[in-house]
Amino acid sequence: MRSVDASIAYRRLTQLEVDAICARHDMLWHAKMGGARAVFSYTDVSGLSFKGRQLSDADFTGVLATDCDFTGARLDNANFFGADLQGAILVDASLRRSDLRGACLRGCDLSGADLFEADLREGAIAAADSKLGYKVMEHAERASVATGANLIGANLQRSKLSGVVAVRADFTDAVMKDAKLVRANLKQCSLRGADLAGADLSGADLAGADLQGAVLVGAKTTMWNVNDANLKGVLTDKPAGRDIAKLPYDEMLRDHALWCETGGVEGKPSTFDGADLRALKSIRGLNLTALSAKDAVFYGLDMEGVQLQGAQLENADLRGCNLRRADLRGARLINVRLSGADLREAHLGPLLIGEDRLLPANLTGAVLKGADLSGADVRRAVMVRADLERANFAGAVTRQIDLTDAVLLGVKGLVVTDHAA
Repeated sequence: MRSVDASIAYRRLTQLEVDAICARHDMLWHAKMGGARAVFSYTDVSGLSFKGRQLSDADFTGVLATDCDFTGARLDNANFFGADLQGAILVDASLRRSDLRGACLRGCDLSGADLFEADLREGAIAAADSKLGYKVMEHAERASVATGANLIGANLQRSKLSGVVAVRADFTDAVMKDAKLVRANLKQCSLRGADLAGADLSGADLAGADLQGAVLVGAKTTMWNVNDANLKGVLTDKPAGRDIAKLPYDEMLRDHALWCETGGVEGKPSTFDGADLRALKSIRGLNLTALSAKDAVFYGLDMEGVQLQGAQLENADLRGCNLRRADLRGARLINVRLSGADLREAHLGPLLIGEDRLLPANLTGAVLKGADLSGADVRRAVMVRADLERANFAGAVTRQIDLTDAVLLGVKGLVVTDHAA
């Protein structure tokens, strides 16, 4: 795609020239002699490869980069103001705090990309014109367009998307916490399972959009349009299930913890099936062994170090929870939602319930998209049909893990040396 202004000359670069510029930028990044910042402004690099390149702080202002391959590239703080990126592949690319104002992302594949605090608002480039003085440049399609873009599982936390046109774009399971989407055109978008907690959707057009299972906790929705939108299973500030205000959940949890710690001498066991526990904010470090909380909502809770050995948590919503160093040995986590959860150093191994009997953690059908299991113990865990898309297993102990029919797209650090029999 070219600018409609024929007076602007775009210098066509070859792959060899691009590689040389990238190499010098990498030298600069590593403070080596001969390095120079990569500048691709107003060049034509369409169809070329930047795969895996370190190009943080590079200048791509007004670049023609249609159908380019930026897979896994580091583009943090890069300037893509007014760039034409139609059809570009940016899978797993890092674009943290990058400037994408006025960029055309039509048909881009940004699945798994990190766009934390990226700026995708409207923008225009004014070019010098001999007759008019300055003339606003336009792409063949208008700027700030992300129509049909693939942003599945992308990180758009605190990104600026006000006024963006993203008709039919796919934001499935994207992290969009605190994102600015004021007056954004999101007609017919897929936002299934997207985390929009704290996002500003004021005046946004979501007509015909699919928001099934999305998180809208704390979101601003003044004057938004959700005509014909699918809002099934959306998690909002309203209680989902039994309201904490109607039962003394805090007291019940502490009674259960006391019952566990004293071997049943004091306290009493409690049941939290179908409960909405979000208002508790934290159950950090509590001993909740054998807790029953089927279909319960824990979304966003601080559960670091909690003891949930043998707990019954089928169908529970644990998205975005802090479960670092939590003890979940032998827990029943069938169909549980753990997308975006922090499970670093968590214990998901088997629970010894007899001299020669081990009870494995059961995560059959669980959804762990984007979950962080680095350093976790998942020995013998049953993850049959589990969705582990883009989960991080770096340094995890995975001996005899059962991954039958599991979704492993984009999984990081998963090494299985001894499969379950």
